[in-house]
Amino acid sequence: MVQELIVAITAAFSASVIYVAAGARVVKQYERGVVFRLGRLAGEVRSPGFTMVVPFVDRLRKVNMQIVTLPIPAQEGITRDNVTVRVDAVVYFRVVDAPNAIIQVEDYRFAVSQMAQTSLRSIIGKSDLDDLLSNREKLNQGLELMIDSPAIGWGVQIDRVEIKDVSLPETMKRSMARQAEADRERRARIINADAELQASKKLAQAAEVMSEQPAALQLRLLQTVVAVAAEKNSTLVLPFPVELLRFLERAQSGQPPVVTAPQRQPRTPPVVERQPAVEPVEPPAAPDRINGVPEALGLPEAFADTEGFKIPDAFGLLHEPGLPGDPGEADEPRGPEDSRKPDGPGKAAQPAEPEEPTG
Repeated sequence: MVQELIVAITAAFSASVIYVAAGARVVKQYERGVVFRLGRLAGEVRSPGFTMVVPFVDRLRKVNMQIVTLPIPAQEGITRDNVTVRVDAVVYFRVVDAPNAIIQVEDYRFAVSQMAQTSLRSIIGKSDLDDLLSNREKLNQGLELMIDSPAIGWGVQIDRVEIKDVSLPETMKRSMARQAEADRERRARIINADAELQASKKLAQAAEVMSEQPAALQLRLLQTVVAVAAEKNSTLVLPFPVELLRFLERAQSGQPPVVTAPQRQPRTPPVVERQPAVEPVEPPAAPDRINGVPEALGLPEAFADTEGFKIPDAFGLLHEPGLPGDPGEADEPRGPEDSRKPDGPGKAAQPAEPEEPTG
């Protein structure tokens, strides 16, 4: 009898130990326990530590309260300025209400991931390419608000959303590279021009000082020679300006250097040369007196008179008025060929003196 009682007590104790062990649960520090008793939410959220549930009646679900890092897959979209881009991001969130995270949504991780992808596509379509590349802080805040609005009812709080990378087409990358290169070249030219302006002003001031002190120009020339000689050159070409001699001459005489302007030569009127008058050409001799040869006219030798070209008047024809050779009457000049006046019988006629041409 006593032995049977001991066995019963031992069995009951073992059953109670097994029952208690079946209902014992441990909740970690970063977790919260939600108990469902016969399918209904029972009591409050179990805090971290050791807790008990009714075996085969209660069901304990643990919810992680840590911040979860959820990467958003790359989403391809078209920006407002019609540029195709691929954008990926990352979402940081945590559960603040464990019962709602279990009751209100089936899988809060998957829900947050889908909501983040949809919001990211919407942000891409509403933004420009420049905003995606340079103004990411504003886009991150807008994306966070878009995801956090429905997530509040799920017991989830969005801590931060970051756009991680923006992928551009190769053609767009080359275009942006050319644009950046052109902008940098423009700034480089502006900087060079500004440097030239400042250098010209300083050189003008230095020229004024050197004009007052001519010795400064010689000292500057010697410094240039020293700087060139330091390069270990075998040949040194030294320009020696003429102005330096003038400056030194002025310095020795104690007079300030004077810059003289070049003198202008007076203009002389052009000289017009007058061409000499053309002498008249002597007309040819009469046909009957060419070289004193009567054969030119077909006359016989009997009619030839070599001394004075006198032809005997056998028939009385030569003494008619108006014929050449008439000793009684002088030949009247008829035109340019008759401008010659004979001095007398037997002598050749002399050409008339030409008139002096008038200017």
